[in-house]
Formats: sequence, structure tokens, C-alpha cells
Amino acid sequence: MKRIAVLVFISALVLSAAAPAVAANPEKVALKKAKIDQIADFSLNRLFEKSPRARELFEQSYGYAVFDNTKVSLGITGGGGRGVAVNRQANTKLYMKMGSGGLNLGLGLQFFQVVFMFQDETAYTNFTNNGWHAQAGANAVAGRAGANKETTFTNGVAIFQMTDAGLMLQADISGTRYWRAKKFNR
Repeated sequence: MKRIAVLVFISALVLSAAAPAVAANPEKVALKKAKIDQIADFSLNRLFEKSPRARELFEQSYGYAVFDNTKVSLGITGGGGRGVAVNRQANTKLYMKMGSGGLNLGLGLQFFQVVFMFQDETAYTNFTNNGWHAQAGANAVAGRAGANKETTFTNGVAIFQMTDAGLMLQADISGTRYWRAKKFNR
């Protein structure tokens, strides 16, 4: 178990060391942004297929954000990913990063996407300027499989979390921080 944790840590260091090289090359930045946009479009379409209610909320939303995440649990839980926040009114994009951490008794690897829908400018601006923290996450509503008529905005935000198996029964976003990716928003 300790050996696996060391390997994960070393892998994270290697990947983070490569990040400045990507940011220094405008062509690589453009390719990364295009990939983030492609994943966001794919994730939204997949969500709309699974949940008609999600499409209704999307149509009512001021903006949205989609993140592609990887989470590793080896006694210590860590995760990271990238995404894009879109202001539907101004048709502008902000590229963002996310990271999470905590303690967990489990062991595993999970790939998933999180879709935030923001009811109004205040909720969108708060997210893009201040990110998202555990305290704020406790007040949001999480979309469920077969989201029904009761799924709605709570405190201006609706959240859906999907794995390869479909919508997750519970969105666990507490302990996760979201922030602007400075090098992608120049």
C-alpha cells in the first residue's frame, strides 16, 4: 500500500513538472483547450441523454461548468482535473482546474465528470471568482440517476456527477477546490 502511494506521488510530480512546458507553447495550450471543450460537449450531451430534467435546468441556466476528474484512493484520497466554465449570456469561457484531498479507508481509481449549472450571474461569478469549497458544496443539490421534477437549483447551483456507469447516486464534491487556470486564460 505504501509503495503504491509513493508511485502515485512520483507520478503526480512528473506530470506537474511537465505543465510549464505545455503552458509555454501556445499551440499546446490551444490543443489542451480544444480537448477540454470536446470533453465538456461530450459530457453535456451524455448528461442530457440520461436526464431530460438536466436539459431543462441547462436551458434555464445563466452558465455552466464541466470538469473531467480523476480520483485515487489509497488510504489518502487525491484527485485532480480540468474543465471549462461557460457564461451562456456573454458566450465566454474560463478554463479552470480542480483538486481534492482527504482520508479514505478505500482503495481505488475513479474517472468522472462533474457538471455545474448556475441559475444566475451571482452564482456563476461566485464560482468562477472564488471557486468551490466543502462548505459551499454542502448546500448544493446533486443530480441523481433518472433526475426527476424535484431536481432543481439550490442556492443558485445544480450539480450532476457522472461516471462511465452513468449518473452517480450521490455527488461527493466536498473537499474539492476549483480555481481559474491562469495559463489557459491569457
